[in-house]
Amino acid sequence: MSAAAPTGLHWQQLEKVATVVMGQSPPSSAYNTVGEGLPFFQGKAEFGAFHPTAAKWCTAPTKIAQPGDVLMSIRAPVGPTNLATERCCIGRGLAAIRPGEGVRSKWLLYALRSIERSIDALGTGTTFKAISGETVRQLSVPVASLDHQDSVIAEIEKQFSRLHDAVDNLKRVKVNAERYKASVLNAAVEGRLVPSEAEVARREGRTYETGTQFLQRILETRRSQWKGKYKKPVSPEINGFSNPPEGWTWASLDQLTSKITSGSRDWSPFYGKGRSIFVLAQNVRPLTPDFSVRQFVDPPMSDSSRERSRIQVGDLLATIVGANTGQVCLIEGMPWDSYVCQSVALIRPALLGIATFINYWLNSDEHGKRYFGGCMYGQGRPHLSFEQLMATPIALPPIAEQTRIADEVDRRLSLATEIAVEIELNLNRASSTHQSILQQTFSCELRARRNSAGVQANT
Repeated sequence: MSAAAPTGLHWQQLEKVATVVMGQSPPSSAYNTVGEGLPFFQGKAEFGAFHPTAAKWCTAPTKIAQPGDVLMSIRAPVGPTNLATERCCIGRGLAAIRPGEGVRSKWLLYALRSIERSIDALGTGTTFKAISGETVRQLSVPVASLDHQDSVIAEIEKQFSRLHDAVDNLKRVKVNAERYKASVLNAAVEGRLVPSEAEVARREGRTYETGTQFLQRILETRRSQWKGKYKKPVSPEINGFSNPPEGWTWASLDQLTSKITSGSRDWSPFYGKGRSIFVLAQNVRPLTPDFSVRQFVDPPMSDSSRERSRIQVGDLLATIVGANTGQVCLIEGMPWDSYVCQSVALIRPALLGIATFINYWLNSDEHGKRYFGGCMYGQGRPHLSFEQLMATPIALPPIAEQTRIADEVDRRLSLATEIAVEIELNLNRASSTHQSILQQTFSCELRARRNSAGVQANT
C-alpha cells in the first residue's frame, strides 16, 4: 500500500497517526428506537454524504466512537467512510479511526476516500467481504503539516462546492424533464396537443367519425369477441371530471376492452423453471414495462389460468396490489411467452389501435392517476378492485385524432428521454469526478496542473 512520497507529503501507516477502534455488537436487548443511550451505527446503511444518521440507539455500548472520528465500513461493503459528529456506539460492521495529534479529521476522511477502491480490494471472504483490524492499521495514508492539510482541505471543498452546484443544476433539469413529460400527457388526453378531428374536418369541409360513433364500433367489436354469455360493460365513473373536448365521448375501461383479468396465485412451485416470464408488479412501470428483473416460470398446461393470464402484444398491464398500485404500461413487444401474476391486471383493448391512448390516459396525473388515487383502499398495502378498474372513465377521441396525438407524444417524449439519458450520464460523470478530485489531490496532480498553468500564463 505504500507509495513514493510526492513533494510536501510523506506516508505513514495508519496506526502511527491514528487510533483504530474496531466495532463490536452490543447485546440486542440494549437496542432501541426511541433515542435512549448513544446513537448506534452498524454499517454503511446509516451513512450519509458525510455524516451518519441514527435509526437505533444503545444503552449498553461496548465500542464507542468520539466526535471527529472517521467511521469506516469494514464489512460488505469495505471502504466507505463517514465522519462522527457525536459520541456513538459502533457495531462490528464499522471501525472508528481517531486522528492523532497533528492530523485533521477531514484530511484523514478525504485521504481514506481517495484510496477507497484499494481498501475494498483488500477485503476477503466468500459470503461477503470484510477486512481485519490489522489490515486497517497497516493502511498507508499521506501526512503533512497542519497548514498544508488546511490548504488541501480548502481546495478539495472549493472544487466539491462547484461540483455540487453542477449536480444540483442537473437534478433540477431532471425534475423539470419529468414535469414536462407529465404536462405532455395531460395535454394529450385533454385535446390540447394537436388540432382536434372536429377542427380538421371543418377546415377540410368533410364529415368525420365522432368519439361516440367510434365507441359504438368498439362495443360491437367487443361483443363479437366475447366468449360465452355476453356481459354488458359497466358505465364510466365521470364524477369530478370536466366535459371532454368536441367530438370526444366518455367511455369506461370496461367498454373499451374485451378482457380485464389477473394471473394465478398458485404457481410458486413452478418458479425458476422453463423459459416463460411471470410478470410481477415490479415489472410494471409507467408507460413502459421494465424487464431488467425476470421471474421465470413453467406453468402447468392443465391450469385453466394459464391461457387466461397469457400476455399478448397490445395488452395493458396495471398493478392492482402493493406499493406500485395504479402504475400502468403498454406491451408493445413481447419476445417471451409471458403471464401476469395475481398482483397485476391484464387489460386487453377490444381494438388494438386504442391501446396507446388508453396508456396515456391512465398514466396522466390529472386523469387516470387521479381516479386510481381516489379508488385505492387498504392500510399499508394499497389495492385496486376490478370493479373500480372497469369503471375507470376515459375521454375517447376519434381514432384519427388518437393517431395524431400518439405521433406528437412520441416525438416530445423521445426528446425528453434523450435529455434524461444525457442527465444521467452527466450525474454518473459527476460521481466519478468526485473520486477523481480526491485521487488527484493526494497525488498532487491538481497542484502540478495549477503550477503548470501558471508557468504557461506567465510565458
